[in-house]
Amino acid sequence: MAAYRENFAVPPEDEAHRFVFHVRGDAGVGKTTLMRQLENTAREHRALIAYVDESLNTVPEVMAAISAQFARQGHPLKSFDKLLATYRQRRHEADSAVEEGGAGEAPASASSAFVARAGLVGLGMVPGVGAFAGAAEPERIAQVADRARAKLSARFRSHDDVDLVMSPLDALTPVFLNDVAEASASVPWVAWFFDTYERTGPLLDTWLCDVMIEGRYGSLPANTVVTLAGQGTLDPHCWADYADLIADIPLAPFTEAEARQLLSARGVVDEQVVEVVLRLTGGLPVLVSMLAEAQPDTPEAVGDPSGTAVERFLKWVSDETHRSAALAAALPRQLDADIYAALAEEEVTGLYGWLRSLPFVNDRSGRCRYHEVVRAAMLRLQRNQSPQGWRARHLRLADAFARLQREIEETLQDDERWEHERWLDYRLEEGYHRLCAAPEETLREELRAYLGEYLHHASRSWERRWTRMLVEAGQDADSDPVRAWGARLLTESSRSDAVENVTLLMDEVAPDEQALAMALALRGLARSGLGEPEEALADAARALDLNPDFESARATRGEAYLAMGRYEQALESLDRAVELVPDFPWALAQRGEAHRLLGHYEEALADLTRSLDLDDEIAWTVGTRAQVHHAMGSYDSALADFAQTLEMSPDWAWAYAERADTYRMLGGGGGGGPGGAPPNSNGPTKPWPMTQGGGG
Repeated sequence: MAAYRENFAVPPEDEAHRFVFHVRGDAGVGKTTLMRQLENTAREHRALIAYVDESLNTVPEVMAAISAQFARQGHPLKSFDKLLATYRQRRHEADSAVEEGGAGEAPASASSAFVARAGLVGLGMVPGVGAFAGAAEPERIAQVADRARAKLSARFRSHDDVDLVMSPLDALTPVFLNDVAEASASVPWVAWFFDTYERTGPLLDTWLCDVMIEGRYGSLPANTVVTLAGQGTLDPHCWADYADLIADIPLAPFTEAEARQLLSARGVVDEQVVEVVLRLTGGLPVLVSMLAEAQPDTPEAVGDPSGTAVERFLKWVSDETHRSAALAAALPRQLDADIYAALAEEEVTGLYGWLRSLPFVNDRSGRCRYHEVVRAAMLRLQRNQSPQGWRARHLRLADAFARLQREIEETLQDDERWEHERWLDYRLEEGYHRLCAAPEETLREELRAYLGEYLHHASRSWERRWTRMLVEAGQDADSDPVRAWGARLLTESSRSDAVENVTLLMDEVAPDEQALAMALALRGLARSGLGEPEEALADAARALDLNPDFESARATRGEAYLAMGRYEQALESLDRAVELVPDFPWALAQRGEAHRLLGHYEEALADLTRSLDLDDEIAWTVGTRAQVHHAMGSYDSALADFAQTLEMSPDWAWAYAERADTYRMLGGGGGGGPGGAPPNSNGPTKPWPMTQGGGG
């Protein structure tokens, strides 16, 4: 507290000033409590304050939350808010265009969202990520992948609108920082607080470093102090070079003397009771504080080794109604008045205000959340003491969230619900509570929904939230199968992982034909990337047996034929894929490659150019078109494409070699020329994965 307070007396230009404070320690050690104290200190120094936690899932959401909090303090970020509204509208229009399609078309989302949402983005398999495959931040990958399915050039007149949808950070952040700078000029300090940073760090690290230190988007005002609070140390890959700007604040459990001091201050002085508290809590501040708040004055349960700190706390809440309310309210992951009303028995409906005042309940903007240490123990207690009561309460909550979804759906059309934040929230919570009530029964339904709904409709950030929900439900219900599936999908890191996971998924989702076809196409996609075209061909064939008009499976089969040198069959399959979805960038690029290998250069040029009109950020496609120009003797056009390729992927050795050969042809050297497909190693991937060594 003193270090933070004294920092406000040190000018930003002084070397002793710290721009970042990092509060770290185990769950329950008091990080959030300290953050609240630091907020009060910042407020005393007339700082403009914003607080962010793990409830936000994208960087634009974080900027929007900061803007809304600044506005409530009399400092609206007007230009940013206006651009943010435009972004949300354009994003909605783009997604609507996907769903509309053309006459006779299959929905575009069935082709392009297929890859972008398949959990394979870290494998270098996503259309549009180019040289960034496997290394870019997840949000950036999702944004670029969306371009592969959007008809934005035809939809929007303004190129700025296209850029806004495809690269929102590049468009929004400079305007955001300009507005923050204007607001900061009228206040002494700006203070940002990022709680539960162990969860949001992977999302925010790169952006925060770019904003605070690298100056990629402009300058953050020098009077800004940022506080991060999380369980572990900061990622050294991002923060190690800036340690001199960061004040590290590690928190540890109470010593025995500190715990006794707190208990004494709350009137807990009976030595036997104190000994019980010390033994049960291990000095963890959240538990010591919770038990001290109850002010126990009898040692009746001393020596009972089966009691946990939470159980002991509930025993000391003498009113059974209050005890029941505290237990019931631990079941939802987040709690508000409406959810509590749906959960509570009639006799405890008036206790929501009391619950919000409990020391282990974090109340933010009308929504409450139990401290994770306390909630985990309460869930374990209820699950073990009354399995039937556990099931019934979770089913009641699931039904409540389903009802809330239906109420929202009445105001929406078609698939607009997948763009509605609150509906998606309720959909996730319904799934969580059904998994807690009946883990094994619900798991199959959720995995089918993952293949049949989330991969088609939900954004990448919502897919990640679904996966994290699966992990939490597995932990809270103590279900190894649910927990294992969540962990498996979160940690998938290679094509072989993808093949194994999708094979296991097929066993789970059968006999649902839609989900099974998607799983087969996904496995074919992964096998193609592993250099197994015959296996990929078999999977695509099985997917087409289930759904003959599944354009992604048609395109996968075409790519497999290409890798096998069966160009006429590849062309036939890719023709059908493009017939099903005319604006399918990957299928067009693949068909262009087939035409090139068959010597149909005019047709190849047309397909590759059309693919780039739909998605101009794929280095592989540009490099392939350069080969076509070279083969046609259009060396200047080939050089222009090779130059663009190397701008997008400056370390791609193949492109340098082929450009050198084009220069040689211009100089009269004759002979040779590009012939094989651009290789997959040491350069960007094809729009979808290709086999090792190329297709030529």
